[in-house]
Amino acid sequence: MTYKVLSRKWRPKKFDQVIGQNHITKVLQNAIKVNRISHSYLFSGPRGVGKTTIARILASKLNSVNDIRSSLDIIELDGASNRGIDEIRDLKESVNYTPTSGKYKIYIIDEAHMLTKEAFNALLKTLEEPPAHVIFILATTEFQKIPSTISSRCQKYDFKRLTLNDIITHLNFISIEEAVKFE
Repeated sequence: MTYKVLSRKWRPKKFDQVIGQNHITKVLQNAIKVNRISHSYLFSGPRGVGKTTIARILASKLNSVNDIRSSLDIIELDGASNRGIDEIRDLKESVNYTPTSGKYKIYIIDEAHMLTKEAFNALLKTLEEPPAHVIFILATTEFQKIPSTISSRCQKYDFKRLTLNDIITHLNFISIEEAVKFE
C-alpha cells in the first residue's frame, strides 16, 4: 500500500465533509437541487479555508464525476503559472468546444488575482457572453486585485477563517480515524 499524505487523504470530496463553510456549501447544494447554476463564481477568502476544494466538489457534482482528474471537461488552471494573455486566448478558444462527457465544461482558475491586466481583459468578453455549456470558478486570496469588470459578472462567495473549535474538532476526528494517540 502506498503512503498518502494526510492532507490529501482527508481532503473533502463532498460538500458535507467541508468544515467551517456551511454558509457556502448549503447555498451551492440548493442551487444544484433547483438547477439554478451560475455561469461564473468567484470564491475569495484567506488561504487554506477550502476555496479550491469547494470549486472541485462543485465541478464534480455538476458533471457527475468522482475524480475531476479523469474528466476532460473540468480544467484547472493555476493563475500564478498561467497568468498571461496567451493562456487566456487558448482558454477562449477551448470554450467553444462542447463537453465530451459531462454536462458542462468547467474552468477552475486558482489564484485568479495573479492574472495580468491583459489576461483579465481577454477573459472579460467570455465572461460577459459565455456559451451555455461553460462555467468559470475563480478562486483568490486577494479579492481586491480582481478587476470590478470581472467580479461584477460572477456570483461571489466570501469564505471565512476556520474557528479554533472547528480545527480542534476535525483534528480529533482525523486522529481517531487514523488511530493516532494525541493529547
